[in-house]
Amino acid sequence: MVAAVILAAGLSRRLGQPKLLLPLEGRSLIRRTTEQVIAAGESQWKEVVVVLGHEADRIRQELEGLAVRTAFSPRFAAGMSASLIAGLQAVSPRAEGAMIFLGDQPLVSAEVVRPMLTAFRKRGRPIIVPVYDGARGNPVLFSRSLFSELMTVEGDRGGRDVVMRDSGRVETVAFASDLAPQDVDTWEDYEIVQASVRRTRR
Repeated sequence: MVAAVILAAGLSRRLGQPKLLLPLEGRSLIRRTTEQVIAAGESQWKEVVVVLGHEADRIRQELEGLAVRTAFSPRFAAGMSASLIAGLQAVSPRAEGAMIFLGDQPLVSAEVVRPMLTAFRKRGRPIIVPVYDGARGNPVLFSRSLFSELMTVEGDRGGRDVVMRDSGRVETVAFASDLAPQDVDTWEDYEIVQASVRRTRR
């Protein structure tokens, strides 16, 4: 089974305030993202790990009652790679791999997650990447065999360098563009996500 790792440690520099605490139809953005991830994998997750950093205590409170574990990234200000490393270090040794999610993408879909988990089980490659109408995106699934390599990554690039290093290790799964999860980096992004969530509630 695979672990889900949600990176929720960032500084929200572009937005100017803790974006993961923004309200989204009655819940915070990070709680909605986490609930979506849990539901998308259902019983297929070994565990769900949320990596905290900036505003860790407040975000931890938002996750109360959810079936998750938290890990703290002491170097969260160094960029996404530090949070990725903290998340991988926290993953159960019994997990076969980890699917990496971004905490500011609350619209992640089971229609993406489940085919990726199936591809990982059936096709045997150590990296599974979603492709939305020709463009690579998130989440990305990494086999445990690549954890040590991922832990050497630096800066704000996450696992992108590892994905690009050897195309022979990568299996892509194609999806329609409307299934691509939307980042919340700006107020415009936030408004787009709010509108999308409202539409799904109708």
